[in-house]
Amino acid sequence: MIRPATTDDAAAIAALYNPYVRDTVITFEYDEVSANTIAERMGAILDKDLPYLVAEEDGAPVGYAYASPYRPRAAYLHTVETTIYLGAEARGRGTGRALYTALLDALRKSHAHSAVSLIALPNDASVGLHQSLGFREMGTLMEAGLKFDRWIDVAYFQLDVS
Repeated sequence: MIRPATTDDAAAIAALYNPYVRDTVITFEYDEVSANTIAERMGAILDKDLPYLVAEEDGAPVGYAYASPYRPRAAYLHTVETTIYLGAEARGRGTGRALYTALLDALRKSHAHSAVSLIALPNDASVGLHQSLGFREMGTLMEAGLKFDRWIDVAYFQLDVS
């Protein structure tokens, strides 16, 4: 089941997100994030009337996806950055596709014109998901981030959602 997220989901979302922080270069955060921090971040997104969704199985969140403002300048108002994370148990079962499809459907009903996704490389699963949903690779920032003592490239993907 996919539904709108609420700040009551913050602890479950933190539990899904923190293994990515701790163990991967998929996110460039270094330190695990508290449920309170997640709730604050969620509130900032929900206040902008942007979608924040949760995928549930047996009543427990197994993934989440949201759109946030791409940049703070006024001209970027209609461009959003998309984000998706899945728990290990939800990967490879179509949950990511269903969740991302629901996010894109919500964006098509919003003020958004363009969705941008940044993918730390290598990440074949994420690249494949984005391409299968119609995102086009726009370019790569070489050595854009440093984590675990190594430089990480970041690919930019974009999709027209208007």
